[in-house]
Amino acid sequence: MKNCFDKCSKRIYNEYNEIEWAENACPISNVMDILLKDGCVMYKIVRKKELNDAVTLMEIEAPFVAKKAKAGQFIIFRIDEQSERVPLTIAGYDREKGTVTIIFQKVGFSTKALGALNEGDYIRDFVGPLGKPTDVEGKKRVCVVGGGVGCAIALPAAVAFKEAGAEVDVIIGFRTKDIVILEDEFRACSDHLYLMTDDGSYGEKGFGTVKLQALLESGVQYDEVLAIGPVPMMKFVSKTTEPFGVHTVVSLNPIMVDGTGMCGGCRVTVGGETKFACVDGPEFDGHKVDYAELMSRNGIYREREAEVAKDHVCRMEAMGKALIK
Repeated sequence: MKNCFDKCSKRIYNEYNEIEWAENACPISNVMDILLKDGCVMYKIVRKKELNDAVTLMEIEAPFVAKKAKAGQFIIFRIDEQSERVPLTIAGYDREKGTVTIIFQKVGFSTKALGALNEGDYIRDFVGPLGKPTDVEGKKRVCVVGGGVGCAIALPAAVAFKEAGAEVDVIIGFRTKDIVILEDEFRACSDHLYLMTDDGSYGEKGFGTVKLQALLESGVQYDEVLAIGPVPMMKFVSKTTEPFGVHTVVSLNPIMVDGTGMCGGCRVTVGGETKFACVDGPEFDGHKVDYAELMSRNGIYREREAEVAKDHVCRMEAMGKALIK
């Protein structure tokens, strides 16, 4: 892992580890001045867990992010200087340990590269918390609907609603039993948990919208429904709640670059107005989002992503082969 760092990063990495060794796991606050000398801070992966074949959980040592993080906010990471900036919603945080948890699906070049790292490795950038947090105050009963890897984002929101005193119903949906994640965690923070699979291999058979429709038709009254998952899923959750007049919030995931509102890459149309997901969101009124535009913009680089995945030569692999020779 050291070989892929630039010169500054190597020095920081080595100096940081020497201090940890000399002072027996010195708190990060005591070495921050040294890490900042060259304006370069590395972020350590302190825990890694594979939730299923495609989804990975990582706990990152980032005390300043952990200190301010709230449910619904996100971070942007870069693996090294040449990497792209990738936004990921915060899946959890521990202020005492100074760590932030991220959960991601290994589908693109950068997430696959991140997934290849292990505990003890470092990443170059971990910026946050960004965006507005989930509004959890003043709700008596809510329903949190998560789809697939979107459940990673739904979990901290469900926890926050529960801590704020709300009665929390949770509906989580997956294609099949093999990819179910975070069931125990959701059960611990919800008053009622409904687990759905498309093929009926686990829990109840059907989409999450089917269960939501049934609950609403039975007379359950929600102050808010929060939907997090694939764009089509959030769209249909919003369509399901609209006839019942239930306030519905969705967490959007448009293409994003800087994450601070300057580039405009994450613009979305909400209620006929242009909003930036990074600073105005990422959560918006689900009944006002232009989903067709969002899906179109999200797919604009799909062909380029496929080309990069096909033609990319891994620098770490090439370096390893050169060393072997």
